[in-house]
Amino acid sequence: MSDKTDIPALALDWHRSGRGAVLATVVETWGSAPRPIGSQLVVDRDGAMEGSVSGGCVEGAVITESFDAIEDGKARLLDFGVSDDTAFAVGLACGGRIRVLVEPVGGETLHEDLLADLVARRARREAVAYVADLETGARRLDGFAQHEDRFRGDKSGVEEDGQTFVAIHNPPLRMIVVGAVHIAQPLVQMARACGYDPILIDPRPVFGSEDRFPNEMISDDWPDEAMEKIGLDPRTAVVTLTHDPKLDDPAIRTALRSDVFYLGCLGSTRTHAKRVERLKADGFTDNQIVRIHAPVGLNIGAKSPAEIAVSIMAQITERLRKG
Repeated sequence: MSDKTDIPALALDWHRSGRGAVLATVVETWGSAPRPIGSQLVVDRDGAMEGSVSGGCVEGAVITESFDAIEDGKARLLDFGVSDDTAFAVGLACGGRIRVLVEPVGGETLHEDLLADLVARRARREAVAYVADLETGARRLDGFAQHEDRFRGDKSGVEEDGQTFVAIHNPPLRMIVVGAVHIAQPLVQMARACGYDPILIDPRPVFGSEDRFPNEMISDDWPDEAMEKIGLDPRTAVVTLTHDPKLDDPAIRTALRSDVFYLGCLGSTRTHAKRVERLKADGFTDNQIVRIHAPVGLNIGAKSPAEIAVSIMAQITERLRKG
């Protein structure tokens, strides 16, 4: 199962097709656990499943409970502990415990319309939190403002009250790289390893070629046109690498008018000073321009294209996680 499988959407589809569906979610972990809090598994009445809540060590028990949940429509909060004697064999190398919330779609707690709303918001790339009261069974959806720290850290979990579980559903991360230059080659690989969907933009065929970037998404539109088609949001990072104002400036102007969480631009201090002059002439304010990270990347003394890519990826990570 790909980590990018849309488990909530699959659960809704299975339920509506008459297969029955249970959504299982890791709500707490202690000690060593192979799957993080918020990981999900969907199971139908015949035992078909997608996703994972433990890497295999408790899936069988969750599936068995799912069959009963489909029949009675009731949610269950399951607690699994693995002793140190057997932990290594099932993937909990230092022992551990996990709690899993099992909810039948259309049952007493996970109503179909609530799940449909969650799926629709995810499809629109909205940041949405599924909030479950583990004592009363109440469920609701919250936005970014109610759980800003959790959204920034991609951190699902139980609140301090011990009974409110917040499952964070952040839109997938994206990185738009303008300029299919040498630095872009290691950068898109690092981006993907860090969980981003990289998108290359370069209208110059000799640069943005399949041979230089195999299996990558490449747009040969003009940068501002390509970015308008892609759509920019708070889960998108933009990096410009061409050194050519004719290509970089349209992308920078588009990004500054959006709410991307990161905008970094390759170039020396002198290059950036000239860039700032052009942006001010175009009507951009100091408060807008200060969003630009330039010269791009953390100052780690990087020399090679790969090292520069490391510095860029580190700065993007810092911005994402620390705000």
